[in-house]
Amino acid sequence: MTLGPVQLLVLAFDRPNFTGEIVRELARLRDDAMIRLVDALVVQKGEDGELTALQWSDLSIAEAQDMGAVAGALIGLGQGGGENVDKGMRAGREAGADGHLLDNEAVWNVADAIPNGSAAAIALIEHAWAGPLRDAVVRAGGVAVSDEWVHPLDLVEIGLTAAAEPEHV
Repeated sequence: MTLGPVQLLVLAFDRPNFTGEIVRELARLRDDAMIRLVDALVVQKGEDGELTALQWSDLSIAEAQDMGAVAGALIGLGQGGGENVDKGMRAGREAGADGHLLDNEAVWNVADAIPNGSAAAIALIEHAWAGPLRDAVVRAGGVAVSDEWVHPLDLVEIGLTAAAEPEHV
């Protein structure tokens, strides 16, 4: 299975105003082969505490099992390799058997963490566009040394830090 970088995105909505715009944008990005939604979970808690949960994945059950197996094997490798890799692979494959990598427990964890009248989303997004670029870098003998998202507030912080430093003459 070819896999691009996967991003874990967690979003909070203090006063959700869901109009379908987010779903349409995700569909557009998917249709343009920019992303693949590995798994997404949205939990909305009404003012009365009633829960509504929606889960969505672009993966087939077989793909979810394969991706779960890869993730489990890598976790097992980090836990010392050998038998842990096999255990992790089996556990990951089993976790993906319902077509999702985020399990039902995640719904309750999110629901417990948000106040009434709000919503939260967790998304695993594969950046499909980045796979061919990564492969080209590898073929050229390159390796990623750092990988960070730079947000506008990061740039503001850099500016504030630079402004606070004394000028060197």
